[in-house]
Amino acid sequence: MSLTVNDVDRFEAAMPRLEAIAYRLLGSASEAEDAVQDTFLRWQAADVDRIEVPEAWLTKVLTNLCLNQLTSARARRETYVGQWLPEPLLAGDRMLGPADTAEQRESLSYAVLALMERLSPNERAVYVLREAFGYPHREIAEILDITEAAGQQIFHRAKKHIADGKARTEIDGATARRIVEEFLTAATSGRTEPLVRLLTADAVAIGDGGGKVPARAKAFEGAVAVAKFMRGLFKPAQSKRNLAGGSPEVHVTTANGAPAVVAVIEGRVIGVMCLEITADGIAAFRNQVNPDKLDRATRQWAASDHGEPLFHAF
Repeated sequence: MSLTVNDVDRFEAAMPRLEAIAYRLLGSASEAEDAVQDTFLRWQAADVDRIEVPEAWLTKVLTNLCLNQLTSARARRETYVGQWLPEPLLAGDRMLGPADTAEQRESLSYAVLALMERLSPNERAVYVLREAFGYPHREIAEILDITEAAGQQIFHRAKKHIADGKARTEIDGATARRIVEEFLTAATSGRTEPLVRLLTADAVAIGDGGGKVPARAKAFEGAVAVAKFMRGLFKPAQSKRNLAGGSPEVHVTTANGAPAVVAVIEGRVIGVMCLEITADGIAAFRNQVNPDKLDRATRQWAASDHGEPLFHAF
């Protein structure tokens, strides 16, 4: 059926929320965009005049499209080259969605997105709809075609899985930025000891190159191993400049609402390092260097005021 201008306007008004839901469910901005586009096609084909609550209808269609995508994504990720990490979103990206409450901020954090990979598709859907968007359990049950009691059980199970995997205590943004800057100073000092002091004993470093950029398949674990890796990562070398296509500018910004280090060459984002910072120190580094997952970050970077770089790497 052809849509009226009002029908299109109603969908466009819902798009920011749909994008934010889809991104949290899929961990991929490009896949989230596809899911929202497919939702629009179904809206276009529907008899919209008979849809009593468009928001609920659109959310149900989108969620089920994402559940199908998650099921097939699991099979694809079994053959993914190296570690799989979500696609990072830089500050100001509208796909980040609401971040007014602690629950909303947590649900979009890179650390929690990575943890949600451990959940079943239904657990992930219930967790996102309830924790990030505050949907009542009754509505979630209708969206997923389950009972309300089952939905509540799934939510509590998902929340426990996330809580069990989370780092200890978060700290305020200003302190986190100071720690990031201290980390960069230590990483470029050429010495391991200052880095070790900034890390938790069980710190980890994970990289996603997607088979297109060199990234270790196995995570670095433990403060000393991570510190040695970071020292080597920031050590200048012509071979690195040749591989990257230049000497990257290094900026401190935020990605998914948390401190991040961004490497940029001639306006192109070539890496986003998301840090998980706790009261005990830096607990994790998650480095996204797969170019397929950095196109949106590059577009957002070009549209933002990011100031001067701290230094040039390599």
